[in-house]
Parts: sequence; structure tokens; C-alpha cells
Amino acid sequence: MQNLFARYINYLEAEKNASPYTVRNYKSDLLGSKNIKGFFAFLSERGVKSLDKADRHIVRDYLSYLVEQGLVKASIARRLSAIRSFYRYLVREELIPVSPVANTSSPKLDRRLPEFLTTQEITRLLEAPDPSTPQGQRDRAFMELLYASGLRVSELVSLNLEQVNLNTLEIRVLGKGSKERMVLMGEPAARALMTYLNEGRLKLLGNKKTNAVFLNRYGGRLTERTVQSLLQEYAGIAGIEKKVHPHMLRHTFATHLLDGGADLRVVQELLGHASLSTTQVYTHVSKSQAKKVYLSAHPMAKEGKEPA
Repeated sequence: MQNLFARYINYLEAEKNASPYTVRNYKSDLLGSKNIKGFFAFLSERGVKSLDKADRHIVRDYLSYLVEQGLVKASIARRLSAIRSFYRYLVREELIPVSPVANTSSPKLDRRLPEFLTTQEITRLLEAPDPSTPQGQRDRAFMELLYASGLRVSELVSLNLEQVNLNTLEIRVLGKGSKERMVLMGEPAARALMTYLNEGRLKLLGNKKTNAVFLNRYGGRLTERTVQSLLQEYAGIAGIEKKVHPHMLRHTFATHLLDGGADLRVVQELLGHASLSTTQVYTHVSKSQAKKVYLSAHPMAKEGKEPA
């Protein structure tokens, strides 16, 4: 099993060009963690010594085990997806004849609307960094860029100088599955980025050489974890009670575009979504926001109100 799993991980990295984040998730979902048994450990416990001996009943027993361990539906669905992907690879390589999970349905998920920031909140967040310091210029620039372009945080931290064109206000991004797309930025983001590149970045860079756009205090590439930490810090400074994370700025980008009348397919293209259905969730967010505004503003919307 371990040999086949190693081949599968190599396939993900070399052929599928999966991101390190995706590979890490697949490893943890199949191998398990300290408290939750992985699929391989579960098979071994049940006396199944070969992957082609597992059947749909074993898979269902494993899903039942995950439920008993208190995993939420989304976590169970993700583990099942990892198992399904692994077996799909084994069948494709003709290492086993049939997949035991081919007809196993994923648990129905409760669809949650993505949380986003209001225009007042995003304004306060963007104004939180200190523009007189190199770090403040950097942080204002990357927050402006996340909000203006809808970049994923992985795309942001992997940006190199040659990908950014401040003249055309475009950025060439290598997204999921190595798919290239062009994203746009507005004048405020371009100004913040230009200030950082001409001033703050040079100070952070020092004597080092790198093409990375966003640098840490030591002149190395900024990490996703640092971006996450900085956003939470600035959210506190801005008095925002929501748990702000990089993907929330991506949600905010999409929601504000649709609220402003943007075409859904244009938003899909800018976000780099393969399926339109992934983007459509933001139309529900816009409707939800409209309902909140209506209920708070319309004189006859609240229970007990009477016309004057």
C-alpha cells in the first residue's frame, strides 16, 4: 500500500502539478492524524492487506467510523474525495480492476455563504498599515491587491516582478493546476504597489537578490502564514470583529463586483474558477446582503411597523 501511495503522490506532483497544499491535504486525509485513523490504517485494522480487496462495505464502515469520531460533513467529504481520487489513479494505471468508491456518494453538505467585508470595513482595513514604514507599505500593497484582483493567497506570495505590469494594470497569474490567467487591478492598488516597489521593497531587499514581489523583513519571500497573521492583526486595529483571512478578501472582491453589476462570467474568469457553479455562490451572497439592507431600511419591512 505504501509503495502505491508513494507512486500516487509522485503522480500528483509530477504529472498533475498539484499544489503543495493539495498534496499535503491528500497525505493527511489518506494517512490520518494523531487522533483520526487514516484509510490505510483502517484497512489494516480490518485485516485488508491489499487495496484491491477493499470493497464498498469497508469504505462505508470507514465513513461511519469518521462520523463516530465527530468529524463534520465537510471533513468526511474531503477524505472520501481523497480516497476516490487515489482509487481512480489505481484503476487508470491498471493496478486494480475496479474502484470500491465509484458509486459511493459524498455526504450532502450544508452550503454556507462565504463571509465578506462591507465597503466601510474594507476601507478601514486598507488604512490600518503605517505608510511610513517598509512593512506598512508592503502590507497596504498586498491588501489592496488581494481586494482589487481577487488573488488567492498562494498566488499572491508566489508573485514575481516579471508578472506585474503597472502600465496596463495587469498581473499574469499561475493559478490552480498551472492554469495561467490575467487579473486586473485598479488605480489605488497600482499606486500602493508602486510605492512599495519603489521604496519599501528596496529597503526590505537590502543586498539580497530575488524576483519575489512581497518580501519579509529579512529580504526573503513572504509566506501565506505571515499574510494570514498580518490580516488578523490589521483587522483588530481596524475594529473589525469578523475573523479576517486572505480568502475573505477574495470573497469580498467577487461580492462587491456582482453588487456593482458585473457579469457573472467575467467574475468567473477573474477568479479563475473552472466551473460557473463555483462562482454562482456569490450571487446568493449578494441576494442575502440585499435582504439585510431591505429589512433594516424599509419602513414596512419590520414586524410591528405601521405606515405613518
